[in-house]
Amino acid sequence: MLKKWGKRVGYGIGDLGCNLVFSTMASYLMVFYTDVFGISAAAAGTMMLVTKFIDAFTDTGMGLIVDRTHTKWGQGRPYFVIGAVPFAVFTVLTFIIPDFSGTGKLIWAYVTYCLLCTAYTVVNIPLNTIVPRLTSDVHERDILVSTRMVCAMAGTAIVMTITSPLVNFFGQGNEARGYLIAMTIYGIAAMLIFFVTFASTKEVVPPTISQKHSSLKEDFKGLTGQAWILFLLNLFYFSLYVVRSTTVIYYFKYNLGREDWLSLVGILGILSGLPMLLLLPELEKHFSKRNLMFFSAALYVAGDLVIFAGKNSAFCLLLGLVITGLGIYGIFGITFSMQPDVIDYSEYKKNASVAGLIAAFQGFFVKGGMGLTSFIIGAFLKSGGYVANAVQTEKALSYIEICFIWIPIVLCAAIAVLTYFYKLDGMRKEMTEALEARRGGSL
Repeated sequence: MLKKWGKRVGYGIGDLGCNLVFSTMASYLMVFYTDVFGISAAAAGTMMLVTKFIDAFTDTGMGLIVDRTHTKWGQGRPYFVIGAVPFAVFTVLTFIIPDFSGTGKLIWAYVTYCLLCTAYTVVNIPLNTIVPRLTSDVHERDILVSTRMVCAMAGTAIVMTITSPLVNFFGQGNEARGYLIAMTIYGIAAMLIFFVTFASTKEVVPPTISQKHSSLKEDFKGLTGQAWILFLLNLFYFSLYVVRSTTVIYYFKYNLGREDWLSLVGILGILSGLPMLLLLPELEKHFSKRNLMFFSAALYVAGDLVIFAGKNSAFCLLLGLVITGLGIYGIFGITFSMQPDVIDYSEYKKNASVAGLIAAFQGFFVKGGMGLTSFIIGAFLKSGGYVANAVQTEKALSYIEICFIWIPIVLCAAIAVLTYFYKLDGMRKEMTEALEARRGGSL
């Protein structure tokens, strides 16, 4: 049992390492660029859109590389070591503010952010692909995924809870210095975590077929309709994540005038999802992933409406954050627990081992969605008349409210509609038996 938990935690903390930087980018990077680095909201939003789409294509390339990697350490594990140091270096460079002109600073932001996103791809795509290679036991996979989600949530909680205090402590009034030191700490911590993940995991379940000599066209034929549902679920979930993580800062700072609550908001909005993630493996024994996704999306909408209706009540605000936390992490955990099933379905239905390509397309839609969402938020705030570090107009405040309350409700509705077409819950046993038979040479 101790060995099992060593593997589970070793795998899971890989996403803690990723999220120390990923969550900072989602929650603080827009504010850092507009209020500290010194570029406009529109320029920052445009940069995130352009760089995310560039990064989305690097995800595809990384997925193809993983599918064609065959070493004694496995297909995905070597990249935890390969990407660890660049990830730390580019984290630091992204938060350096050079003494350049406005155009020079923007170019610096584009280049460093692109490099950081590429380093993130090198470690994160393999993290997404290796669960089916770590075990063929469905329940154990669910535990691995839930452990990873708990660790990811812990990373996000750390970022939302201590980033501002760290910036203030190290900056002593100089936010640029504060961000740089805080992100250096996060980058080094992430690097060390990736080394631990490499040492703690082992790929023991081989694919039933090798893609080593397959063409890109053949790989694409291995994608199923269920894979495309998964890709779109990732797009809408991470769009929801970016909207919530980014606009919660604006909403509490400007609309509610409660900037001092942000650390508490981070704790409640994130750690409130812990019970959901801990219960998911057991819930998935009794309920379909499809129904659990419907329930989680409905929870988020209910929490959002509580926040809207009770904006003048501290109790309602905090209760709403707890409920939305349960909902968003339910969506998060279920989306990732669907991935091993979708990977197996391609092997089962198409006789194609395309775990890397599936993870790559997930990354493509995640980062495309994040980039597009950041662009929309930046453009939307600009059209509403948002001015950084100023008293906002009624129009600007209403636009911030739309971003924080109503756009997430639309995204939850889209998630529910997509989930209606997910059909792998009823096929899990059949797929497992067929794939095990192929590995045993029975077919």
